[in-house]
Amino acid sequence: MTGTNWAGNVTWSARARHEPTTLDELRRLVAGADRVRAVGTGHSFNRLGDTTGEQVSVAGLPPAVALDRDRGTVTVAAGLRYGDLATALHAEGYALANLASLPHISVAGAVATATHGSGPANGNLATAVAALELVTADGDLLTVDRADPRFAGLVVHLGALGVVTRLTLDVVPTFAVRQYVRLGLPRAALDAALDAAYSVSVFTGWRSPRFDQVWIKQLADQPPPPADWLDTRAADTPQHPVPGMPGEVCTAQFGAPGTWHERLPHFRLGFTPSSGDELQSEWHVARSDAAAALAALDPAAERIAAVLQVCELRTVAADGLWLSPNHERDSLAVHFTWIGDPAAVAPVLAEVEERLAPFAARPHWGKLFTRDPAACYPRHGDFRALLREFDPAGKFRTALLDRYFPRY
Repeated sequence: MTGTNWAGNVTWSARARHEPTTLDELRRLVAGADRVRAVGTGHSFNRLGDTTGEQVSVAGLPPAVALDRDRGTVTVAAGLRYGDLATALHAEGYALANLASLPHISVAGAVATATHGSGPANGNLATAVAALELVTADGDLLTVDRADPRFAGLVVHLGALGVVTRLTLDVVPTFAVRQYVRLGLPRAALDAALDAAYSVSVFTGWRSPRFDQVWIKQLADQPPPPADWLDTRAADTPQHPVPGMPGEVCTAQFGAPGTWHERLPHFRLGFTPSSGDELQSEWHVARSDAAAALAALDPAAERIAAVLQVCELRTVAADGLWLSPNHERDSLAVHFTWIGDPAAVAPVLAEVEERLAPFAARPHWGKLFTRDPAACYPRHGDFRALLREFDPAGKFRTALLDRYFPRY
């Protein structure tokens, strides 16, 4: 089999790729495979979705969306993209509380890696999961919900416990958002900026004493930022997070009200956000350590800037999910979009990890990192026990999982 992830930095090792169109077909495939891995839209930057066995996509399963107004939930096919789900939900008068910057990613893939948006009161996307259905190693179909004592370990599962087929998510009434972009934020104003709206992203190239851009996504009934907001100036042309890229591919700015799914992401569903010629890393530190963690990176600023496209800072609310980077602590996510040159990026990535290590920085599971994450995840041992329970023969295991979750 040939093929790569979205970024092109990983060439798949699988002997074959499958896209079953029925649940029974998927169950037979999983039951009969010696090794199998599910892969979503390929937006992971490491070998989390790779296998030497069978690779399977659930994108071919019926794209069902079943809204339950009484329970305030929606049950969706695992392979559905967030942008498509959001369009269907909004048409029924409902919304998800949070979205990631890319609406192009699949629901199951984003949940499995605890992918997130931003906002001091917003949990990552996995926190919206009320129940999930998965095909286990022997081909059986299992549904678990929040009443199951294992639930907090099953949601962010890294594809290691089975192939998820459906998820039930919490929904809220639809809402409108305005987006503004401000330029030149003083470093000392970072906390105030991150707390200023429903969702906020701060971008920097590590080349200036000020942060380059602040993307403010506020509820539409809130007053706009004043002209002198936190000693910044308003952008007067459409902005893209990466300097030099066209702002037209991004969601509308300048305070024009729009629906939640047209403002919370950074990029429009109808556009490809970039060429994919990039690498990404991300670490989460306690929100209370934000200033100290960023100061620890300052001595490496010149080396970071030399291999960086852009760095994004976001907040994520605490949760109870075992493998969530935000487990039991409000977090600052420090996200790096690097140039697409692994050899040039590798030593800088290692230095960033070392400088963030004193803050128990937890890596995003779908991005590039090298340090063993075990010590940073308090429930790491409990998840290893789930691996033994759900997959004793190692059907869903990979070399990467064996490295981070040893069998013995």
